[in-house]
Amino acid sequence: MSQTPTPTANRLDRRKARTRAALIRAAQNLIAQGRTNVSILEITQAADVGMGSFYNHFETKEQLYEAAVEAVMDAYGQLLDQVTAGIQDPAEVFAGSFRLTGRLHRREPEFSRVLFNNLPRLLSADDGLAPRARRDIAAAVDAGRFDVEDLDVAVTITAGALIALGQLLDDQPDRDVEQTTDRITENLLRMFGLPRRQAHRISTKPLPDPDRARGNGSAA
Repeated sequence: MSQTPTPTANRLDRRKARTRAALIRAAQNLIAQGRTNVSILEITQAADVGMGSFYNHFETKEQLYEAAVEAVMDAYGQLLDQVTAGIQDPAEVFAGSFRLTGRLHRREPEFSRVLFNNLPRLLSADDGLAPRARRDIAAAVDAGRFDVEDLDVAVTITAGALIALGQLLDDQPDRDVEQTTDRITENLLRMFGLPRRQAHRISTKPLPDPDRARGNGSAA
C-alpha cells in the first residue's frame, strides 16, 4: 500500500527545491560576472541560504557551477525547440536558432554571459546547444539542404562563429546585433552549401517570438 506524502514532507521538499534553485541562480549570476573563484560562503550569502544548506545539494562548488550551466543550456535549448517547432525547412531551423542565440547578447546579457563564459561546453556538452546544432545540421544534410561532409567540423564552425560574434559585440557595444548576427548566419548557410539568394532570404526572414514561447510554458 502506497503512502501519501504528509504536508510536512511536501513543505520540506519545496524548501529543498527553493534552496537548490537559489544556489543555482546565485552561481549563474557569478558566472555571468566572471567571478567563479569565490568561496562557498560567498555563494551561500549571494543565495541567501545557510552555509550548511550548500552541502545538502552539492559536494563542491564546481559541481554547483556544472549544474548552473547545464540548467541554462538545457532551458535555452528547450526554448529553441519550441520557437522553431513550426518551421518545416531544416536549414531555416538551424538559421533561426543561430539568429536567436546571437540576439541574446543584447536581449538577455546575463543569460548570454553564462553561455559565453563556458565556451568549451558549446562544443562538448551532451545537452543544450551543441547537440541541437548537430541535430539541425544533420537534418538539413539529410533533406538535401546542406552539403556537409563532416558534422564535427560543421558544429565546430558554428560554435566558433557564435563565440566570435559574442566577442565582436562585446568589443563594439554600438554594433547592430540583428544585422551582424544575420550576416554571420548568411555566411554560415553559404558555407554549408546554400546558394547566395536562399541564404540571404532565410537569414532575413522574420523570427518567431521567444517571449511567446515562454508564455506558452517553455522551460526557459
